[in-house]
Amino acid sequence: MLAVPGPLPGDEARWAFEVKWDGVRALAWVDGPGGKLCLRSRSRTDITGRYPELGSLAAAADRGRWVLDGEIVCFDDDGMPDFERLQRRMHLGDPTPARVRRDPVCYLAFDLLWLDGSSTLERPYAERRRALDRLGLDGPAWQIPGAHVGDGTAVLEATSRRGLEGVVAKRLTSTYQPGRRSRAWVKVKHEHRQELVVGGWRPGTGARTGQVGALLVGYHDASGLRCAGGVGTGFTGVELERLGRLLTPLRRSDSPFVDPVPGAAEFVDPELVVEVAFTGWMEDGALRHPSYKGLRDDRDPAEVRRQ
Repeated sequence: MLAVPGPLPGDEARWAFEVKWDGVRALAWVDGPGGKLCLRSRSRTDITGRYPELGSLAAAADRGRWVLDGEIVCFDDDGMPDFERLQRRMHLGDPTPARVRRDPVCYLAFDLLWLDGSSTLERPYAERRRALDRLGLDGPAWQIPGAHVGDGTAVLEATSRRGLEGVVAKRLTSTYQPGRRSRAWVKVKHEHRQELVVGGWRPGTGARTGQVGALLVGYHDASGLRCAGGVGTGFTGVELERLGRLLTPLRRSDSPFVDPVPGAAEFVDPELVVEVAFTGWMEDGALRHPSYKGLRDDRDPAEVRRQ
């Protein structure tokens, strides 16, 4: 189930408000004590092997099978979500113990989809949340973050002061709607963020000669892949090198965008998805002040739409 962007709901008493975490969404199947954990991303990829420190979550189950919905997050030394650290784990199928110790993750469970042999999808959010809280998940690499009923304005102000990404509002009476972007969940961000598909790049100049100068990104609509402009900031040197290695095999002679792209550009098959922060949309459909945040291999490029 996915959220729609929007302002805080006006009838706050009918909603619960959760922190929006800067991580990777994942469903977790837990088969009780002695059983196994299975993690799957939004793209249905099995990502269990990437996060071995979450494996003992299964041992925390004192009864039958659970299916949890949640977010995998890396925290920095101050306890803040750190997407850059998480990126160093997202693309490793079998991380070394040293890497796990250096960039540990935490699974934040915020919904319960299956319990004791029965689906909970048709139960209202408030009931699912009470059942989730009763599980008492509080371990070395997992927890249940708070949900605050009727306190949306206060939660939003608190997340702004802490420098967090924003808030997700969830209607107390809503059922869980798998695969749907529902107005029963509303995400309110302090800055705009959007997943976009990479369709090419502009060659770098100066210190970036021979590297990516700016990624050309876009989103799908009824007409095809629409260009949303270039993203030229937010990269580290290491990330530029990695992007170069990933993009080179995808090169093509023609543009994948339905819009004309003026100027010098190299085009690629639209197979990579990146997350971009920006301040708004310009009249010509380009991003205003975009900044690169990272690759998202948990997203299907064909499903990327403008939000």
